[in-house]
Amino acid sequence: MAPITVADMKAVQGTLDDLGTALADVTFVVVDLETTGGSASASAITEFGAVKVRGGVVLGEFQTLVKPSEPIPAFIQVLTGITDRMVAQAPRIESVMPAFLEFARDTVLVAHNAGFDISFLKAAAAATGHEWPRFRVLDTVHLARQLVNRDECRNHKLSSLAVLFNATTTPDHRALHDARATVDVLHGLLERVGNLGVHTLEELSSYTQRVTPAQRRKRFLADDLPAAPGVYIFKDATGRPLYVGTSRNIRVRARNYFTASEQRTRMAEMVGLATSIQPIVCQTTLEAQVRELRLIAAHKPRYNRRSRHPERAIWVKLTVEPFPRLSIVRQVRADGARYVGPFRSRTSADAAVAAVHEVIPLRQCSGRLSTKGSGSECVLAEMGRCGAPCSGRQTVDEYAAVVAEAVGLISGDARPAANALRERMATLSGQERFEDASTIRDRLLHLVRAMARTQRIAPLAASPELVAARRVDAGGWELVCVRHGRLAGTSVSPPGADPLPYVASLRATAEVVAVPVGPAASAEETEIILRWLEEPGVRIVELDGTWSCPVGGAGGLRASLEPGRPADVAPFDRDPAPAVAAAPLAPTG
Repeated sequence: MAPITVADMKAVQGTLDDLGTALADVTFVVVDLETTGGSASASAITEFGAVKVRGGVVLGEFQTLVKPSEPIPAFIQVLTGITDRMVAQAPRIESVMPAFLEFARDTVLVAHNAGFDISFLKAAAAATGHEWPRFRVLDTVHLARQLVNRDECRNHKLSSLAVLFNATTTPDHRALHDARATVDVLHGLLERVGNLGVHTLEELSSYTQRVTPAQRRKRFLADDLPAAPGVYIFKDATGRPLYVGTSRNIRVRARNYFTASEQRTRMAEMVGLATSIQPIVCQTTLEAQVRELRLIAAHKPRYNRRSRHPERAIWVKLTVEPFPRLSIVRQVRADGARYVGPFRSRTSADAAVAAVHEVIPLRQCSGRLSTKGSGSECVLAEMGRCGAPCSGRQTVDEYAAVVAEAVGLISGDARPAANALRERMATLSGQERFEDASTIRDRLLHLVRAMARTQRIAPLAASPELVAARRVDAGGWELVCVRHGRLAGTSVSPPGADPLPYVASLRATAEVVAVPVGPAASAEETEIILRWLEEPGVRIVELDGTWSCPVGGAGGLRASLEPGRPADVAPFDRDPAPAVAAAPLAPTG
């Protein structure tokens, strides 16, 4: 892969989504309602009070009494001071609601115990035939619980907070007065949260107790990161990687770790240890994904859970010897043997081996056998499930026919073996041995999954070079060079330019990948590349090798066994659908 250059690190103008909406530019409508009761479904609004503010300046106020359809209960009249006589000449909710919605258009609604007020507003909108706008809502009670402790305020009632923040209006259960008091409380809370580094509406909306002040104070670590695709590495004080991630926008993604949008407990712990974030800008998202994978494998950061130990992948090997057998190994070598995998666990590998042994009489003993057949037979030979090459009852040539069946299963047509296993399942089911039939089914599935992965990855891993391109929406082409299943380099041709010179440059500067003695890349990396190659619009520019899958291979068989399987269940869990160059590359603008 081509090295990162200074040019790759060039500044990118931030977007509104990147910068967020500054709180000083947000228009808030602080609203308070008086009602005939506590249930929005059984009670009605008797008074609206709302104040529109932006940047600490009051822009307007909205206040009106509302005539309910039922008398106001006596205890409500005592609490609010609003009587039936006061609302007798007041407008109905049918005329008040549209006026309020117009007043609050394109603003953020704020209320103290917002759930109560918003439930009444939504019910009123529905009752009057108005669609409820998707307002952002800020609850000052919720915010106060995060910012005001009991030592300075005995509770989080509006009356108590109004005293704490020296509100100019005393709340008294009249809507406009309470709304004015809530404005002062809001400004006091915003001042406090600003001191913690929260300056945008997006950050305020995600503010919860899950994010500690220590985390928020570290938000500056993301300030100078590039707004570009690539990889980011959180590091501790010694420079040791703690976590590696990838994103289309490094700065935006890194900022999320300092807000409540990141809810993984271990990430909060990781942020507490981090002292720096290293960005690696990549030209394409594919390059970023592969770099992330390699960095995780190389550094094994303690807070990454996946892809840390590719060396622990498990394979099933058909050995190379006079009497080959299946062996479970952790390394693929260039020894002429056939390999199936990778498997996710030793259990799944054992199940796949057992499936093969169900239909192909390979020997199951360990160790190398002499061609002279001087050993003793085991119980499997007595059961007819092994030809007993150990005792000389089966010659090398006779055993070779059995091995050919296994090779055909691994790298070619999997249908005969699958059909034999299905017949075995049917027989067991007919005998009401349902648990045994279920075991055979699970073994078949483990085997087919592994063979599908092997047959999917092998052609690309065997190809010395493949160059592919995908059109960029803004113009130009993403160019990718793959050698022996390893990402050797990526590039982007600019809009309107002839992409072929860029293809030539990519091939000349891409990483040299010699004929490997083992896999040139992890199975997960090759699978990531395959997923990219299969995306709509990808075209093959050059192919040195053969990219194909066997007729009757395990990929199609797996699709029949798992018809409801999502296409992106796991990094190497998709069946092949090779891309084909539909037309030559051309400049795009």
